[in-house]
Amino acid sequence: MTHRPIRLATRAIIMQDNRLLMVNAFPEAVSDLWCAPGGGADPHQSLPDNLAREVYEETGLRIAVGAPCLINEFHAPERGFHQVDLYFRCTVVSGRLTDSWQDPENIVTKRQFFSRDALASIRYKPDSLPEIAWGEGIGYDALEPLLR
Repeated sequence: MTHRPIRLATRAIIMQDNRLLMVNAFPEAVSDLWCAPGGGADPHQSLPDNLAREVYEETGLRIAVGAPCLINEFHAPERGFHQVDLYFRCTVVSGRLTDSWQDPENIVTKRQFFSRDALASIRYKPDSLPEIAWGEGIGYDALEPLLR
């Protein structure tokens, strides 16, 4: 099995009216799994700049990136895949969610704010997301299995 380098990604915890912004990042709805907006970090660009770019591409929202709040590792050892996601608390500076927004890479096809109760009715990752989003401090999840 070939092992690839660990992939680094950034993700946003965006709360509005006590609801958390989530995206479905599976083209053509091949999975019902939801996650916080964000994505892979490009070299030679700060993590907050990467995150602001990714959130805009996926949602059309401009954000201010705040403090880190979660480090999450997930992996698929059978595929040699390992990713570290760094989550930051963020606020919306401008824009609003619209059904007409199109992710330039056509990966994110759904975006929605969820209450904590509504979040319990969908599949999402990481498992610790509600505690982080509606809590304080910083968390760490080690080697959560990758799901699709």
